Amino acid sequence: MTAPRPHDLLWGMTPDDLPDAAPAWAHQVLAAGQPVVVRRACCPDGWVAVGVRGQGRAQRLGVQMRLDKVLRQLSPQALRWQGDSPWPALQALASVAPVLNASGLPWGPTGGVGYQLATGCNVLHLASDLDLVMHTPQPLTRAKAREWLDILDCAPCRIDLQLETPTGAVALREWAGGARRVLLKSATGARLVIDPWSVLECAA
Repeated sequence: MTAPRPHDLLWGMTPDDLPDAAPAWAHQVLAAGQPVVVRRACCPDGWVAVGVRGQGRAQRLGVQMRLDKVLRQLSPQALRWQGDSPWPALQALASVAPVLNASGLPWGPTGGVGYQLATGCNVLHLASDLDLVMHTPQPLTRAKAREWLDILDCAPCRIDLQLETPTGAVALREWAGGARRVLLKSATGARLVIDPWSVLECAA
């Protein structure tokens, strides 16, 4: 197993692993054998921060999972879909895949689309957005970001693409904008930076 990264799906957590105050819906999700999603937070050695996903945005629970409990791990990059669908989010995924594949960078769907593709659970609806993540170890120019955003904004639904840099994550939509500083999210929190790829800046 590779070290879990944000947005990876992990199987193996059980209701017994939940805190005493966990809601009933979270117990039901894990009892059904559903995965948890890796989130961005600091944890002690041997643990990973994860989220339990229920029905709708109101049912989200942030917890920690022991790494030795992981039975299966699936990254967004392993999820692909092509075909016909009534859901705009899946239509959008099919429409932008060729462009993102051409980048040569690892990418994949997260959020509701990723969860539905990985589990078969129907969580999408007509108003669902498409959330994507792309790993960008090298700096992406703002001009290229704007070029990609123009393409993504032609899709059948709103697309939010997150760029994973060596220091954290920044929204493509924000990096393509005109603000001098952008919000970088990391395990230690969020901060405004000029260069999301600069380790020195983020350590300052």
